[in-house]
Amino acid sequence: MKYHEFIAEVRRRASLGSNEEAEAAARATLGTLAERLAGGEPHDLASQLPEELAGYVRYEGEQQSDPFSLEEFYRRVAQKEGTEVADASRHARVVMEVVREAVTPGELDDVRSQLPAEYGPLFGEGG
Repeated sequence: MKYHEFIAEVRRRASLGSNEEAEAAARATLGTLAERLAGGEPHDLASQLPEELAGYVRYEGEQQSDPFSLEEFYRRVAQKEGTEVADASRHARVVMEVVREAVTPGELDDVRSQLPAEYGPLFGEGG
């Protein structure tokens, strides 16, 4: 998936008013996800994303995970995006919906395996 397609899908699905808002949602969500992942997983995920998005998740070397809750995930996204937590949680779910379409199922499984079950809603799972 190309960068402009990714951003257009986030914008459309989240009913955002501009590409800049969609970019902010993607940047905040992917950056926060990278903080939650360990080892080389941020780099692995980045390798399957458009280059313009990859920098938000890629770290040099091995990363230590910051094991925060889903509620804290949404709070951090809201802070980075400059929006309310309710909006940020909706935007984050949309961004991850588009990520699911942009990366291989195996890569998504690798990301998902590092997160506790409470993160299910972020990936469109019940909860």
